[in-house]
This record gives sequence, structure tokens and C-alpha cells, in this order.
Amino acid sequence: MPLRSARSRSVPPDAVHHPLFARYYARFSTSAETRMGMARVRERLLAGLSGRVIEVGAGNGLNFAHYPGAVSEVVAIEPERSLRHMAVDAALRAQVPVDVAPGAAEALPVKSEAFDAAVVSLVLCSVRDVPRALGELRRVLRPGGELRFFEHGRGGGRVMTFTQRALDRTVWPALAGGCHVSRDPVAALRDAGFTLGPYRRMLMPENGPALPMSYCVLGTAWRPPGDDA
Repeated sequence: MPLRSARSRSVPPDAVHHPLFARYYARFSTSAETRMGMARVRERLLAGLSGRVIEVGAGNGLNFAHYPGAVSEVVAIEPERSLRHMAVDAALRAQVPVDVAPGAAEALPVKSEAFDAAVVSLVLCSVRDVPRALGELRRVLRPGGELRFFEHGRGGGRVMTFTQRALDRTVWPALAGGCHVSRDPVAALRDAGFTLGPYRRMLMPENGPALPMSYCVLGTAWRPPGDDA
């Protein structure tokens, strides 16, 4: 299936602007590194990566400290200006080269088939156009390149999924920087043409009450080796 070019439809690099949410997210995510065990999740997410990596939706750069030394370069795309400034500071402390750049998941400002691996971490919940964003990830990965993902989404029983859909239709996206809690990241990856590898469903926090945003999945997918751009 032909992949879309980033030049076909442009998205302004600062199209996402949530300064109040960015400040809250930065504080919450930093405390979650130890309190919720997110640092261990980031280690598992990034273990074994090598070569050139693109990270889409890098946030405040908390993944940067966990990239293994075999990674030759990370290109980190972050559309929200406040978070991007924090990511630049985190890049300066990283043990691997990290270049932080503005851009949107739906129109990545990089060449096709330029990366050995891609990373999305709590990103697909908030992009405006999930199929388009995943099409862009396929475009920029080389054939056979891998996508590492850690996302939250739909989960729980009937009452919980009803609650998640109700939140998405009403207050949650406005309160949480465009986040949606009822999306299905695994189905979205499959529909976008990725080959799914092993993945693990988990609750975050693992020991605690299940909230609408607690249902997470950690795994690997690949751009098929014979996938022609």
C-alpha cells in the first residue's frame, strides 16, 4: 500500500498548544517515574534499540535517559512548545545524541525510510488523526524497522468502557490536552498495516485502583519488510 508523503498535507509545528496542561503533565510525569514505576516501563520500552530512532511526541524528554548506547541518534518530535523546551534540557543530559524538533505526528518533518526504529509513548491517545499519524510512522521507518509503543486506551468491563467513551465525548479531551481514554492502540496499529509483535497489557499503576486511563499496553510492531513506499 502506498504511503503518504509528509509534503502532501502540512501541519503547523506548533498546532498543539496546551501550556497549562504541559506544566501539569511535566510535574505528574516526573513524580510517576518512581511513584508509579514509569522508569521501569521506559527501560522495557527502549531496551535493545539501536541505530537511528525517531520518537514522536517526546513530551518533556523523560525517555531520553533510558536509550541504550547502541542508539546512534534520536530525533525527538514534540509539537507542544512548553514541553519541547523541557525536552531540549533533557536532551543535553542524555547519554546518546538527541535532536529535539517541532513537528506534528500527522506530518513528520523527516525523510522517508530514514529510521531503524520509532517510539511512541502515551502519544496515540492525543493525536488528532491516528491513521494519518501511523501512516507517517510507516513512511519514515525503513522496511523491517520496528515501532516500540507504550499507550493507554480502552479496557475494563462494560461499565468502564462506557465511562471511557462518555469522558471522550465530554470533558476529558479539553481537560487533558486532547487526550482520549477509549481509543484502541493495538487495533489502530493493525489497521495501519503494521505487523504486531509481542505486547503486554497492564494496569498503571499496577497496584492501585483502576482508573479510565489505567489500561495500558506495551509492545513492538514492525513495518513489513516488503512494504514499498
